Amino acid sequence: MDSRTEPAEAEPEPAAAIRRPPPQSTAARPPLVRELLLVVGLFVVYKVGRQLADGHTAEAFGNANRVWDWERTLHLPGEGSVQGALLHSDTVVHLANTYYATVHFPATVAFLVWMYLRRPVHYVWARRVLAAVTAAALALHLTFPLAPPRLLAAAGLVDTGQVYGPTVYGAHPATDEMANQFAAMPSLHFGWALMVAIGLIAATRSRLRWLWLLHPLLTLLVIVGTANHYWLDAIVATALLGIALAVIRQPRGAGATEAHGLVAVEASDEADGAAGNSGGAGGAGEKESVPELVGARR
Repeated sequence: MDSRTEPAEAEPEPAAAIRRPPPQSTAARPPLVRELLLVVGLFVVYKVGRQLADGHTAEAFGNANRVWDWERTLHLPGEGSVQGALLHSDTVVHLANTYYATVHFPATVAFLVWMYLRRPVHYVWARRVLAAVTAAALALHLTFPLAPPRLLAAAGLVDTGQVYGPTVYGAHPATDEMANQFAAMPSLHFGWALMVAIGLIAATRSRLRWLWLLHPLLTLLVIVGTANHYWLDAIVATALLGIALAVIRQPRGAGATEAHGLVAVEASDEADGAAGNSGGAGGAGEKESVPELVGARR
């Protein structure tokens, strides 16, 4: 009688050994060259637009008096209370001027670079929000030129940049070719800083991520204390950012996918190793399966 053996049934591959798809973050990262051209192009358009808003001296000072009166009507705290605290120390004033002059733009660029490299899905969202807020700010700069409180006689504030240094503005706004000093509202210093904090809180999972709110808080104290902005400049920037965030929604599930992507991969790799080790150890103590000989006992 012929005896035939049935092939042993193939064991299914462990779930951890199945090839994992590439992380979502890698597929979502936009081309670098395109992003560089886009960001630089937006910045150039913004700078040119601000220059177009320059030169409206009478209108800018008229609006400054209105804003000053509005703040008193709303019973907002005087900007002089913050500046008075800074003026107690020349070193503190100098540090505040340095923060105003050097942190604003580099911090935003560093934020975008980090988001592009580590949280691409959130990067696209943050870049869109920043572009929308900046475009809205440019529109306000064109339609509502505003002299800062340091130039308003009624405010009675010190131009700390000119007195203590450093400053990014010329001594006379009419002859300043580097910046438009009549673009105080809204404050992009504060709007960008707030978006940096919100973006990092949304894209990370650390328990300490809420400390990023110290950046816009410190920025607010600096822009008011150095008399470069009114309280209302920050309030309007916050409102514009809120509208942009409501329209441009954060990608759902991106935080979990991006923040835990590497952790999940590492955990899965460890599971693979553990499964392999347990399989090897179990194989030594378990009885090997022998192919059944069909008809051997007939």
